Parts: sequence; structure tokens; C-alpha cells
Amino acid sequence: MKSVLIDASALISFYSASEPHHKFMVKFFSHFKGKLITTEPCVTETLWLLNQDRRVQRSFLSHLALGIYRCEPLIASDYQRIAVLNEKYKDVPADFADLTLIVTSEKLRIAQIVSLDSDFDIYRRADKLTFERIKPDQMK
Repeated sequence: MKSVLIDASALISFYSASEPHHKFMVKFFSHFKGKLITTEPCVTETLWLLNQDRRVQRSFLSHLALGIYRCEPLIASDYQRIAVLNEKYKDVPADFADLTLIVTSEKLRIAQIVSLDSDFDIYRRADKLTFERIKPDQMK
């Protein structure tokens, strides 16, 4: 089964009907057959940005509980790599959630990410390869 990383931007767009890319994310979720992997900082960011509607937050949390998303834990050595990436991308600037997805991509050897964040077009993994970003214009 194919594994793909998912960023908070995509999750927020899926759960919030008022987001500009909501329909694209609904279409993606209706067709995707695989594992969606995220990180706890992405979960935190998603919940924070969906904080206007507790029902939507509960829906997202119940999907996490059902295993629709796998939340990859960070381990102690990940923080050293995140510190290196934080310095490397200081001009972007990269947020913590994004950096955890880069580290997770490297650990799990997953290049594909569902994200509306163009920073993933800039980020490079340790193997110097770019991310294969799944974008809304690819979901038409």
C-alpha cells in the first residue's frame, strides 16, 4: 500500500469547507487508496487552525483515532536533524511542523507529500531529492 505524507495545509483545507482548496482535497480523499502519514506538530497546527469549530476538530480527532492518518512519532535523534534543517532553511523560514515532515520523509523514505504549501517545492531531503508535492491543480 502506498504511503504519502500529509501536511496541515491539506488537512485544514479538507476539514474546512470555507477553504479555497476544500473541493480539491475532498476529491483527493475520495480517490486516494493508501496510508496518509503526518506528525504530531502537524496535528497540533491543524487543530489550532480549525479552532473556530469544535465539531470539525472532533471530526479530525475521530479520524486520527480510527487510523485514517498515521501520526509518526519523533525520536530523540530527529531533533538534531530538525536543528540542522532549521538553520538550513532560516531564510524561508521553515516552521517546526514542516521540518518534522522533512525528517519523517527521510526516515520512512517517502518523497510524496500532499501539501498546499509551496515551501515543499524548495525543501530538499538528505538524499538531495525534491519532494513530489501533490497539489490541487493535479487533482482536477
